[in-house]
Amino acid sequence: MKIICIGAHPDDCEIEFGGTAAKLAAAGHNVKFLSVTNGAAGHFSESGPSLADRRRREAQEAAARLGIDSTEVLSNPDAQLVPALESRWEIVRQIRLWRADIVLTHRPWDYHPDHRYASQLVQDSAYLVVVPSICPETPCLRENPVFLYLEDRFHWPAPFAPDLAVDIDDVWERKMDALDAHASQVYEWLPWVDGDLNDVPQSAGARRAWLSRRWSRELSLCTRAALARRYGSTRNIERAEAFQVCEYGRRPSAEELDEIFPR
Repeated sequence: MKIICIGAHPDDCEIEFGGTAAKLAAAGHNVKFLSVTNGAAGHFSESGPSLADRRRREAQEAAARLGIDSTEVLSNPDAQLVPALESRWEIVRQIRLWRADIVLTHRPWDYHPDHRYASQLVQDSAYLVVVPSICPETPCLRENPVFLYLEDRFHWPAPFAPDLAVDIDDVWERKMDALDAHASQVYEWLPWVDGDLNDVPQSAGARRAWLSRRWSRELSLCTRAALARRYGSTRNIERAEAFQVCEYGRRPSAEELDEIFPR
């Protein structure tokens, strides 16, 4: 299968989909990560083209560590994304060029405007990818992909309601390897935002262990329920990624979703 995860920034796909992506790639599926913005605002002491280049190189290294096929960072300025027509056409072209069976993105309710508008662009493209007269230079898809939302913890106007959850205990270290590649974010920018920059260890080994502890989140009740439906209530799962089916695009059955995604 052909899967494309469309995030707003160069680390978004790894954060919410990295473990599942590694499992899909290992099973022989083609996976692409796409960042809609260049990430050039995501730092407290760097910005502009140099940071954009650094983040692009981090994304490439993360993809290599996950074993996925492709990663791409678009040139839209970080923190300035709007759901304009030309951006919509770019997303239509990206989904078509990848011949996507599955498309994943943020939900449209999120703290970051880039996340919200990346979601809006994907939703606006969901039907148009099968319309021949739209972006006619790129052959349209003959079947609408399945569109899925990545997990978040926001509750208004509607909380995340997973249709599927994937156990990633067995690939957690691979996911942490991918996040470790995004050093500008996980060891610099995000700790600075949270006021924890002085807590980041200096040595590579200590930083890597700190990273795993920091990102080991308590699973939400709805994710635990989705895991129990899929794996049974007796299986002890500590780490998972969950996904919600978008109302746009093709609507798969629960059985099809279970077959598509690795256990």
